[in-house]
Amino acid sequence: GRAEVEAADAALAARLVLAPRATALPDQPHEQEQPDQPEPPPPSDGDPGQDQERELEDVVLDAARAALPDDLLKRLGAAGGLSRHSGKAAPIAHPTSGRPAGSRRGSPRSGARLNVIETLRAAAPWQRLRATGGAAAAGLIQVRPEDFRIARLKRQGRTTTIFVVDASGSSAFHRLAEAKGAVELLLADCYVRRDEVALVSFRGKTAELLLPPTRSLVRAKRCLAALPGGGGTPLASGIDAAADLADAIRRRGGTPALVLLTDGRANIGRDGATGRTAAESDALVSARRVAAAGLRALLVDTSAHPDPAARRLADGMRAPYLPLPRADAALISRAVRAAAPSSSA
Repeated sequence: GRAEVEAADAALAARLVLAPRATALPDQPHEQEQPDQPEPPPPSDGDPGQDQERELEDVVLDAARAALPDDLLKRLGAAGGLSRHSGKAAPIAHPTSGRPAGSRRGSPRSGARLNVIETLRAAAPWQRLRATGGAAAAGLIQVRPEDFRIARLKRQGRTTTIFVVDASGSSAFHRLAEAKGAVELLLADCYVRRDEVALVSFRGKTAELLLPPTRSLVRAKRCLAALPGGGGTPLASGIDAAADLADAIRRRGGTPALVLLTDGRANIGRDGATGRTAAESDALVSARRVAAAGLRALLVDTSAHPDPAARRLADGMRAPYLPLPRADAALISRAVRAAAPSSSA
């Protein structure tokens, strides 16, 4: 019902129409040193249209950056929940709380709940051998410590989503910004689901645990915003660091899940040596370690085009593969300008 197109309209168009279709884009130039060039002159005050165009492009890019499937973490949960070795969390044994899960031999002195019925069943076959003295004459059942059966209870551990972010320079910096935007969306989803989150990044020659498991959305966003980019891609180290953290979470009874955001192009090996072939081989070994441990995982490909290296990595982890949606902000802004009424009309 409006006569003019506003920035919000372009943002909505990017989210609903262009982002789901954005699978093929021009190749991004490789990073290389450029000769010093004079900075372009600042825009004149008499050209408000140029400022509006720049602002519109930024808004559209942000909106396209946020276009991720709503059920992404639900897919991750469904990807591996069949058994302990398929990614299901280990049950936490607890002496007094949880749902019944059978019984086992043990002593109630530790505070565990005695399962009376199972204890009597264990004692019943031995009554003839134990039928001596006054207890047998009185028809009493003789129960000995080895007959004790205590209730086995278990409760499900809290889910911890570990975000593993490729902050290297193998992809353009705006793709790192888009990856940050994707993580922010998933962080909000984790907060709603009451999940804990952790953040691991890798760049240069090492991986780093930037944020231990926490439920603080503010801390997670602040840590993510301060994440720098550039340097080599020690992909194997990043996956190993996430797998080690996931193993520690499991030992505490939690349910870890990995979300790896990378273009899959490793060039730093596990030993810190440079070399793409060896580095990619190390990364694939680390990915298979994730699969062997039964960890639930999701790989988000942050490259400009869906990359075979990232897909091989996802296959190695037995993880779903998702190319990060991206829309061309300049193309959108040109379409908006063409649809907008002329200023001379």
